[in-house]
Amino acid sequence: MSASSVSAASAAPADLPTAPVPVRTIALLSCAAFASAASMRVSDAMLPRLASEFSQGISAVSAVVSLFAIAYGFMQFAYGPLGDRLGKLRVIAVATMAGLIGNLICALAPVFPLLLAGRVLSGATAAAVIPLSMAWIGDQVHYSQRQTVLARFLTGQMMGFIAGQFAGGWFSDTLGWRGAFFTLAAIFLTVGVVLWQRARNEPRPAANPNGERRRPFSGVANVVGRPWARVVLATVLIEGFVFFGAYAFVPLYLHERFTLSLTNAGLIAATLGLGGLAFSFSVRFLVQRLGETGLALGGGSLLAAGLALIALAPSAPWVVPGCLACGLGFYMLHNTLQLNATQMAPEHRGTAVSLFASMLFLGQAGGVTVAGLLVPLMGVRSLLGCGVLAVFLVGLVFFLRLRNKQKVAA
Repeated sequence: MSASSVSAASAAPADLPTAPVPVRTIALLSCAAFASAASMRVSDAMLPRLASEFSQGISAVSAVVSLFAIAYGFMQFAYGPLGDRLGKLRVIAVATMAGLIGNLICALAPVFPLLLAGRVLSGATAAAVIPLSMAWIGDQVHYSQRQTVLARFLTGQMMGFIAGQFAGGWFSDTLGWRGAFFTLAAIFLTVGVVLWQRARNEPRPAANPNGERRRPFSGVANVVGRPWARVVLATVLIEGFVFFGAYAFVPLYLHERFTLSLTNAGLIAATLGLGGLAFSFSVRFLVQRLGETGLALGGGSLLAAGLALIALAPSAPWVVPGCLACGLGFYMLHNTLQLNATQMAPEHRGTAVSLFASMLFLGQAGGVTVAGLLVPLMGVRSLLGCGVLAVFLVGLVFFLRLRNKQKVAA
């Protein structure tokens, strides 16, 4: 069998509508995505409280955000190949159950370095969930339906984003920030056990058609060697850097500028997720009306408008529509990037989508780290202003590259 025949055979199951959408499994994966996203964002609104309790500066405690993202990003190099080799659902289920450990370490940490260690482990385990779930959906759902199904699956992530932002602030103001991590530990264990019941019945991935054994990182080289894959990966890296580098400090901005409680600051910042939910519920209409290119350009524009409104808001209520616009804009752009990521290399889909997630979170980690150093010098408001132009350019450049790709394909 020729190389082209092998590639075609590998891609065929993902490209032919051979079965109905597996709704129940996707619902379980969405619950796991909830836990992963809540863990990701839970520490944002805690930063002022952690700085006080551990006698650290804001730039130092922002490491609880950036180290989570670094671990999340680097673990993709392992989870992608593991998912392709052992079965994506199995890897997701085991990693979800393991999320219990990192969150318990955070909840019990007596000193700041141990808290950081817990966040690293939490990022390393949460890393498997959303990328491999997207890759599994890519294996099961035809491309023409995939953008809508991905958006519906990501409802769990959006709800987790909201819950994490709110819980971080609420627990910090009431029962103590440690309670947020105890709660997350219980959620990870429960969802992981239920998901494992379904995952253990998943058939193992078939051997390569030519009988050859793959080298561990052959899939990575295959993906990175494709020009369009490099465009998608570079775009999501920059997207994570410029947007989340600024947005992670919105709760701090609200707390300091408008003297809001951490609960209210976290709740307002969490409305980003409501904007994402608005996208999820309207995705079919938006895809039909705007197409992939329109979503990319419109998403970047809305992101810029949202950050501008947050930075210029004369009072706290004005921040809410800014956060909503950021949420809708982010998911318009990011969901389009996700769709392209699922098709970068169909025969190495787990690896491809994991690389995509790696770039997003390494970008986020770099952005939060740099922003944490800049905030004491320029303030969060100026940082948000810098993000306005940056996110618009990300959307514009990807729009131009995607439009050119579609013209060439036509």
